[in-house]
Amino acid sequence: MEPGVGNVIPRSRLQLPAIPTSRNDQGEDLSNVYFFAQPKMNSNFVNSAIGTLSTWPAYGAGQSIIQKHKPCAESNIRSPRSENASAVSKPRYLEKLESYLRRELQALDSAKIISQELRLQPYRDVFDFFMEDFKTYKPLLCAIKNEYEVTLAHQRERIRSLEPLKAMLVSVSEQCDKRIQEIYEKEKYEVKTLKMEKDNLLKMIDNLKDEKISLQAQVSKLQEEMEDVYLKYRNECDARKLLISDINELKHQQEDLRQSQDHKEQGEDPVTLAIALRMAHSDLAKTQVELNTLKADYGDVVPRRDFEKQEKTLAVCVEKAKLLQKDLSQLQREHKSLLQINQQVVQERDYLSKDLEDLQRSTSPGPLWEKCVDIFPEIFQRWSKLSDGKTSGQLVDVLLTELGKRILKDKDFFPGMGTGDNVPIHLRHEGPVKNLKLSLREMYSIIKNIWKEKFAADQQKGRQLSLSEFLITYLQKKFGEASVEWSYTLHETCRIQLMNEQIHSFYKVLMAEIDEDLYYAWFHGHKQFLKELTTADSANVGSLTQEQFRLLLQKVYPSKSSDEIQELLVTADSQLKPEDDNIHYKSLFQEDEEGNASPFIVILRNQFSAERKQYLKQLKDKLGDNYVKPEELKAAFLSVDPVIDDKTLDRYLSRAFQVTKEQLDVAKPLTLKQIFHNLDAVNIRKTGPAAQM
Repeated sequence: MEPGVGNVIPRSRLQLPAIPTSRNDQGEDLSNVYFFAQPKMNSNFVNSAIGTLSTWPAYGAGQSIIQKHKPCAESNIRSPRSENASAVSKPRYLEKLESYLRRELQALDSAKIISQELRLQPYRDVFDFFMEDFKTYKPLLCAIKNEYEVTLAHQRERIRSLEPLKAMLVSVSEQCDKRIQEIYEKEKYEVKTLKMEKDNLLKMIDNLKDEKISLQAQVSKLQEEMEDVYLKYRNECDARKLLISDINELKHQQEDLRQSQDHKEQGEDPVTLAIALRMAHSDLAKTQVELNTLKADYGDVVPRRDFEKQEKTLAVCVEKAKLLQKDLSQLQREHKSLLQINQQVVQERDYLSKDLEDLQRSTSPGPLWEKCVDIFPEIFQRWSKLSDGKTSGQLVDVLLTELGKRILKDKDFFPGMGTGDNVPIHLRHEGPVKNLKLSLREMYSIIKNIWKEKFAADQQKGRQLSLSEFLITYLQKKFGEASVEWSYTLHETCRIQLMNEQIHSFYKVLMAEIDEDLYYAWFHGHKQFLKELTTADSANVGSLTQEQFRLLLQKVYPSKSSDEIQELLVTADSQLKPEDDNIHYKSLFQEDEEGNASPFIVILRNQFSAERKQYLKQLKDKLGDNYVKPEELKAAFLSVDPVIDDKTLDRYLSRAFQVTKEQLDVAKPLTLKQIFHNLDAVNIRKTGPAAQM
């Protein structure tokens, strides 16, 4: 057995041996070679010829040692032989060991080897030589060496285990720094945008104020012009009246003159003419008084037509002033709201920064997913593709899918689940069932045929059949006695395909975890858009312009925001990479043989899922944390979606509380978690326009 490898003596059996005689394994006398130190010796030097004590120190190297002694001390009494031992040379065996050690270290230095493990090896060898030659102390020295070796191995293992953690810590630190920088840049951009909006609003307010002042100046100017025009009108009217009066006076004078001439010609009586003249003068005086009275009473009166015209003009100006004042108030309120939002954003930024610091302090390293490669070596080539961009939860799904596929591949028979009421209809069978080991392509093909036949059967019967009931009927019709094998194989294969949403969702519908309406809206909701695109393509060339494509997107999905529409347009353009400006829309809706959708369909489904989550989050914010009653949930629905129709609202409430419409009045309150667990299986979506993010 090699020294230091396992020749360990228990502490209870380890005894200090007596001072050995200076002989080696061949019986040679080593009294002149080795010198052993005797513990608790009072004398400083003992001759090697009369004992086994060597007074040569480790640093002597053949040099003479001059000892210092206290005067009158007991040690000053020396034997005659110790006086001759004033200088002690280094043992030959020690010189050989040191020479061997120097040669080995020089060899390592000449080879430029800086590994500490290699430099430690010569010291191990010297220690082994030392143990081999000193048989008496070999057990103790071997135990000491073993303990050091175990300790060194333990420390090396700890260092090796901490190296990945150091790299991971550096990576996490870089990611956190990068995220902080991104948040800072985003907030900086938002603050800059808000400042720009604030400046624009202030400029708009100044412009409105200037416009108001300009309008007021115009109104004042129009009033002055109206006064001038009214004054001119009065003067013209008075002049016209005077002119008419003068004309009438001249006419009367001409008439009187003509009458007088006629009377003279006829020889009328002058007395009669004098009386008539006097009466005419009296009538003239009365008329003049009446005319002066009218002028005094109606001198400041304007014509009704002009008054009504000016009144309409004044009403229009007042209405414009009110509108401008209203716009100004609205802008002031918006400016105040923007200031409040800015303050909230700053507070939220500070809160998020604090949370980020707390997370950085409390973050623990995530699991080393690369270890999965050692467990599943066959997926080593595609592990980077499978794990690229996946979260920890998605990586767990990947791992479970691969593990399930391996287990399912090795399983030849499924155990029968029995015929009890708690067993799904399509799995009721006694005894083992053969595993058909279908591929994903075969699974997707049979699932497509099942849905196609089921939709036709539902339309024919006018009601929606249970997928579990229809499945067993379909399989018995298509495969006869092998229907049970197909049913179990479909069930188990769909159950483990966590990464294929369409196939795994078929399993959820089969187990009544989600509604068929939700499955159809999720995976077939894009067919209406494809139908609209096909209708718009009158030439049947399979392509449309980007403007036509955008307009149809807004028509089919009116609740989508402009950012979501733009995301779909960019995805369609990047997926097809057209050489011209047209979009070949038919390629956007293609799926591969395993049911994996194109990026455009994936974006549509992600937006659909995000809209549902946003709707449910808005409902959850309207409710408390305690038990919820049907009337409280109804009020929350009406608050979030005021235009929702009664039929849809009753359907949501019935599914949330798992009762019929008639039983809603007596339904028991449920917890918030139970209600949203039930609603998560329903095709719930907002009826009105979506909130703009």
